[in-house]
Amino acid sequence: MNKLDRYDVTIVGGGHNGLAAACYLAKAGKKVIVLEALAKAGGMASSGYAIPQAPQHLVHTCALDLMSLRVHPMVPKELDLERHGFHTVEMTPGYAYLHPDGSSLVFWRDPEKTAAEIRRFSATDAESFLRFMKVIDVFIDMAVPMMRVDPAKKNIGTKLRVLRTALLNRKLRPDLMALITGSAYQAILEKFEHPVTISAMCALTGAAGPVTAEGSGIFFALLGFLHRFGVGRVIGGMQALPDAMVARLQELGGEVMTSAAVTEIIAEGGKVQGVRLHDGRIIHSRAVIASCHPKMALDMVTPGAIEKHLLTRVAMAPANAHGASPLRVDLALSTQVSVRRHEAWRNDGLSLRKCVLLIGTAEAVLENFSASARGEVPTLPYMWITAPSAVDPGQAPPGQDIVYLYPPAMPVNPREGWDAIRAKTADQVIEQASHYMDGLTSHEIGRRVEASPDLAKRLNVHNGCVTHLDTSALRSNTLRPAYGLGGDTLPVAGLYFGGAGIHPGGGVNGMPGRLAASRVRRFLG
Repeated sequence: MNKLDRYDVTIVGGGHNGLAAACYLAKAGKKVIVLEALAKAGGMASSGYAIPQAPQHLVHTCALDLMSLRVHPMVPKELDLERHGFHTVEMTPGYAYLHPDGSSLVFWRDPEKTAAEIRRFSATDAESFLRFMKVIDVFIDMAVPMMRVDPAKKNIGTKLRVLRTALLNRKLRPDLMALITGSAYQAILEKFEHPVTISAMCALTGAAGPVTAEGSGIFFALLGFLHRFGVGRVIGGMQALPDAMVARLQELGGEVMTSAAVTEIIAEGGKVQGVRLHDGRIIHSRAVIASCHPKMALDMVTPGAIEKHLLTRVAMAPANAHGASPLRVDLALSTQVSVRRHEAWRNDGLSLRKCVLLIGTAEAVLENFSASARGEVPTLPYMWITAPSAVDPGQAPPGQDIVYLYPPAMPVNPREGWDAIRAKTADQVIEQASHYMDGLTSHEIGRRVEASPDLAKRLNVHNGCVTHLDTSALRSNTLRPAYGLGGDTLPVAGLYFGGAGIHPGGGVNGMPGRLAASRVRRFLG
């Protein structure tokens, strides 16, 4: 076998977290190589022209919006990514809930403006919303600082700041505990009374998982992030982010190898030695960061190097364990979409074309997750829809649009199997969306449909889970991905996780890669 040069660090997976880790390490003077199985870097933060019938319509094959990177903006700033073509724009407003009766509720960046929207339906709900936002703001004040540090370290200064926040807001402690320990649906029913307000809150938080699950109250972080940090989009498409990272890495002397699938993370004598590629080549390195799913990472480690109980523990870590997973439908259209019916109801001239539109009543959100858990396609798919080309017209030909349809709760394993129902279900999703967004059914040029097994196969992610692991308090900090595997050391010395399966979790922000890089720097000395 041919032996490539030795490296300080090999990074398995060229998603944005892997690239972030590589940039930080190269910036610190380490010799780094990133190995990506696909033909280009980006992973879940990639985009491209993926509809053959529509070669000028840009498709975002997984992530689209930038909220998490606005919550944690340090990665693009520290890596100087703007100089390499990474630019964003804030969406104003970001999200709008569309009710079947033609009414709408816009989530503005300003909580007072959102409260004014709610006041259209219920003055009581509006006042309750503003009180609730005080609780959510305190939760954000406590959570965000802890998300930005390595949970394996003492972080005494950060913990003292968090404690000070808790003490200053101790009157809100009962509300905070109810939020953190209860379900999102419980919080919604406690706070609100009008069907539109209740449905809007269910549709928003349901993107993170089943709203009736114990502990899902933390999903309201979405609402806090939305109001404090806003929602952004990458100009030129999400691919501009990994492309900027690749350019920065190469500027720093690092390397990226695409079409380079790793078949083994080589471990001998309790230490990592490097990796073996699909073609038999070996890359030697002192450390390896696996930015892929933790289960896939440990499955690649030389047999016998990881104890069975740890392999079992990470294999059992919940990934779409509730039985629901998003479906992705991209539509290339020969016209531009509109939202005429709901805009007419508003009577304020606001265009909803550029917003992320949330569709589905509270009953639909609950039914969608319940049906998916039974292996059934929901009757009326609840979904998020948006036209990326409305915000960035260059993503489609003039006068045309690319539309992104995202039902968060479709069965991971439908009884009939996805091959039997994929096309029919996509038709159902498009038909449902067409009742809210004009132009979907009569102007289609082409489409792209991807269910959970498709995503799992394309991106090598367990159960098709876009956050690698489900979001919960029991899968956070050093408990993510599992007890004994979330600290700064793994059973094989020099091996590190560096993707969404570790702290602080999913979302396009680069923080897991940044964390992994700091751990590897300490290891290498």
